[in-house]
Amino acid sequence: MFIQTEQTPNPNTLKFIPGRTVLGDKTAEFTDAQAAAASPLAARLFEIEGVAGVFLGSDFITVTKDEGRDWLAMKPLILGTIMEHFTSGAPVLAEAVDEVLGMEDDPADEDIIVQIRDLLDTRVRPAVARDGGDIIYHGFRQGVVYLRMQGSCSGCPSSTATLKHGIENLLRHYIPEVTEVRAV
Repeated sequence: MFIQTEQTPNPNTLKFIPGRTVLGDKTAEFTDAQAAAASPLAARLFEIEGVAGVFLGSDFITVTKDEGRDWLAMKPLILGTIMEHFTSGAPVLAEAVDEVLGMEDDPADEDIIVQIRDLLDTRVRPAVARDGGDIIYHGFRQGVVYLRMQGSCSGCPSSTATLKHGIENLLRHYIPEVTEVRAV
């Protein structure tokens, strides 16, 4: 098994590409070892000293390290853990990880929400996934789209610029009802 690695815009995050499906059309983010219990893979990665976060994408794994840790020391351990996991045949997720939106959309905005989700799924998410992250839709209220950045995008130095200048401009251009994009 050959696992490729890619740098991301976030210097504390690396993208690992195992050459096989990780979660397919789902994503899951774990920010501590306790939450990672839902994923045998993420739980094993959190056993490595210095791992601060794990994001599981369609066909990649993004690992975030603690500030001040060295990738040269951590990278071989992470590669070995990912390889061992996939060769063992263990599942990536032990149970379904569902996204809790925490916000209900107004049914009157259904057509706008369909347009927002379509643009996010076709134009934004693929671009963000190339950098080892994801953007999750959380709601639309009074012209404001609420999104959460995950993986390498969470805490990335350029995440605010991506959100405000990239995604907000794109949504406002195609959907006049959108006035602003805010991070959750």
